[in-house]
Amino acid sequence: MTLWEGVAVVLALAYLLLAMRGSLWCWPAAFFSTLIYTLLFWEVSLLMESVLNGYYLLMALYGFWQWRFGGRGEGLNYQVWSADRHLRVIGLTTLVALGLGYVMDNYTHADMAYLDSATTCFAVVGTVMTARKVVENWLYWVVIDLVSIYLYISKQLLLTSGLFVLYVGLALASYFTWRSAYRSQGEPAFA
Repeated sequence: MTLWEGVAVVLALAYLLLAMRGSLWCWPAAFFSTLIYTLLFWEVSLLMESVLNGYYLLMALYGFWQWRFGGRGEGLNYQVWSADRHLRVIGLTTLVALGLGYVMDNYTHADMAYLDSATTCFAVVGTVMTARKVVENWLYWVVIDLVSIYLYISKQLLLTSGLFVLYVGLALASYFTWRSAYRSQGEPAFA
């Protein structure tokens, strides 16, 4: 563990706790946490995790804008997706992850290329869902976080692994919090 990993963990935890409450300020915490993680993951040859965190930097800006100005000018409402939409998203994301895993496994020095690519691809989808306040995003994160725990333990990122153990519980709690907020917001948004 390094001091920088510790700072990234604290900021990442702040992001999740603020996102759980629907606070706009989750996005600045996400931005600075991912800036640190982008460099840390590159250093331990988790290339797709590093690329993913570069993406998170951009999504932190997008999420902040979306939550602040999305919807009808007063912020974005919570929404749910149909089962059919989830199946299409999961199928397409799996295909992309397999293709990317093949490329990373055969043409780079990436470790655990398929697993790294799968967590990365699904995290891209999960982040978009979070930025759009899709309630089920938290269920995606439970699975992503469970797989990530194994990935990080294998790379000796023990503090980060511990953070992801906590993330699993917080993602489950966040799902129920957002589901309740969705039900009480008035007009349902079903996409």
